[in-house]
Amino acid sequence: MDSVKFCAEERALRAKQYFQEGYNCAQAVALAYADITSLDKQTVATITASFGGGMGRLREVCGAVSGMSFLASFISPCPTADNAAAKKANYALVQEFAEAFRKQNGAIVCRTLLGLDRPKDEPTPSERTAEYYKKRPCADLVYDAALIIGEYLANNQN
Repeated sequence: MDSVKFCAEERALRAKQYFQEGYNCAQAVALAYADITSLDKQTVATITASFGGGMGRLREVCGAVSGMSFLASFISPCPTADNAAAKKANYALVQEFAEAFRKQNGAIVCRTLLGLDRPKDEPTPSERTAEYYKKRPCADLVYDAALIIGEYLANNQN
């Protein structure tokens, strides 16, 4: 990760662009930092595909927050089952990211962020039209999540 340049603003704009290209919130955030994962972009997009819409349009944890959690696994890895310290560090980072997001946006739950009163949506994704982008805060939420990651990385490079 040392050789990767972490311009937080650039990455946040890239995440927003990925979202506007049709990727879901989790994919957009994760793809903006795919280079820190040692995975190719197609694999990153595949792994994070189910986390859009608050986990498959269940409207639970925001996909942008799930994208941050996915990246936390690479920033603060815990690849073995018996490393309690690594697991604690990873969970602490996930909580730090989620709290920063909550502070900026008031919540980390998709339905709350979207102002929905139903527990879930049909599995069919919404068509990405100009009206969709106009009424949804998702592109800005993706931006915020990617900015949080970028600022963390910029402040914690070794």
